[in-house]
Amino acid sequence: MVPFRGLGERALRAAGAWKATSVLPDTSTVSTAVRSRTLPATRPNSFGRTAVGEMFGAGYTVSVEFYDLLQGETDRRLAKRRFAEAAGRARHGILDVGAGTGIVTETLLTASAAPIHAVEPAAPMRAALLSRLAGLGADQRARVTLHPESIERAGLEDVADLAVASNIIACLDPATRRSTWEAVSRALLPDGLLLFDPPPTELPTGREKVGRLGPVRVGPDIYGADITREPDAGFVRMVFTYHVERDGRVLRQQRETFELWPASAAEIGAELEAQGLQLVQAPHADLLAARRPAR
Repeated sequence: MVPFRGLGERALRAAGAWKATSVLPDTSTVSTAVRSRTLPATRPNSFGRTAVGEMFGAGYTVSVEFYDLLQGETDRRLAKRRFAEAAGRARHGILDVGAGTGIVTETLLTASAAPIHAVEPAAPMRAALLSRLAGLGADQRARVTLHPESIERAGLEDVADLAVASNIIACLDPATRRSTWEAVSRALLPDGLLLFDPPPTELPTGREKVGRLGPVRVGPDIYGADITREPDAGFVRMVFTYHVERDGRVLRQQRETFELWPASAAEIGAELEAQGLQLVQAPHADLLAARRPAR
């Protein structure tokens, strides 16, 4: 999942999962004023450091701090609009692929009485998800099974009549995306429905601003984020630069980078069909939908 679900998700979330690749250390500061507004899911790369001190592979360790503050309410409204109606029709189970901080999971729990399988391999996001579940009633928590691995490794079969992949598909490289379709197909019951926001269809022509998150005030401090994207070796590099400012001075600035992998609608359709999933009419224009045929 990318921190950015509501920017013209998942612009991005297509943007909502992406692959976090870099973090600017907490000690970095800048002299410019901050104005911002929006956040993704990630799969960490191998750890390492560059000569300029950037750390790679820290998957969401930066974004998770700011996620709820800068985009939680926007994402909650988006999740309700996109998924609540379909969740209300689920009877056997719901699969939440790339559950992230749990905003979508909570929406699904509220809209449905069905059990939910929440899949989230990133530890920082799982921590936020569990904190969110802790604030719910015991009866709701009892319906959630948390899988701390990727959907490909979860081993789920015939458990759900609805699968939701919010802000995550764009973050998957082509091979992982194809294996994700396979795993989702196994997890869906016959006639089960998959809803997801599509990846971008092409690379940007150069570096460009995508949007801003915030500003949001906490006591004397102003929180925000600037989002940019640029092409890089066949994928889109999304950069979230978070700022905390007090009295016009930037106290700290942190950066996290996510990779988005473009794919055309035809590519997505062919990949789904190869795994026994058929594209169908989606309930909203910003989603794609596929169904496992009834036997």
